[in-house]
Amino acid sequence: MKLFCDLHIHSCLSPCGDMLMTPNNIVGMAYIKQLDAIAVCDHNTAENLPAVKEAADMMGVLLLPGMELTTREEAHMLCYFPDVESCRAFGAYVYAHLPKISNRPEFFGRQVRMNGQDEETGEEERLLISALDLSFEECEKQIHAHGGLCVPAHINRGANGVLNALGFLPGGARYDALEVSDAVPMPPIDLTGYRTLRSSDAHYLENILEPTFTLEVRERTVQALFDAIAGKYGTD
Repeated sequence: MKLFCDLHIHSCLSPCGDMLMTPNNIVGMAYIKQLDAIAVCDHNTAENLPAVKEAADMMGVLLLPGMELTTREEAHMLCYFPDVESCRAFGAYVYAHLPKISNRPEFFGRQVRMNGQDEETGEEERLLISALDLSFEECEKQIHAHGGLCVPAHINRGANGVLNALGFLPGGARYDALEVSDAVPMPPIDLTGYRTLRSSDAHYLENILEPTFTLEVRERTVQALFDAIAGKYGTD
C-alpha cells in the first residue's frame, strides 16, 4: 500500500519555525490535506515530539519521529526513529554536543516547547540551530548506533545541503535515503541505489505538502514506514 507523506516539518521549537506550527496545528493541517504520515524534525531536538504524537494519535495521522541535525560542517542531516522514546534518547545525546550558545529570540525566533493541548510548557534557551561538534560522518555513525535512519537533508538546496556545504556526498557513510528538493535542479550526480524522499521542510502551515509524495509500505504503521525507508541503501 502507498502512504502520502511529508517527512520534514518543523514545529515552533525550531527557532525558524512559525509560532503557528503547534503540534495540533501541524497534525490538523496534515489531516486536512489527507496525508497519511508526517515527520516533525526540529533542529537538534526531539522535545516537541511527545505533544505531536498525542495530536497525531488523536487525528489518525502516523508520526515518524525525527530530528534535523546540523553537522560540524553546517550540513543538515535528517534522522528518523521508530518511536518517540528512542528519538528523544538520541536527542539527549545530540544536545550534549550542541554548543552552549544562548538563543536570541528577537533575532533567531523563539524556541517553544508545548504539550498536547498546544500550551507552552517552556522555552529552550540554547540556540538549537548551532552546528554540533560532530562531523557529517560522525553524525551518520551515531544515528545508526542509536538505531535510527540517516537521510542527508535537501542535498541539492541551500548552503546547508551537503552538496553545497561539502561539495560532494561523502562515500564513506551509509545513507538510508537522500532527501532531494524539487525547488532547484539536481547537479549531475549518480543517485543510483538510493531511495529519494521529497518533503516540504515546512516552517509555515501553508507549506506542508499536498498529497503528492508516496512511499510503498507493507501496512499502515510507523514501523512499516520506518522499514520502507530502511529498505534501500547506497552502494558507494
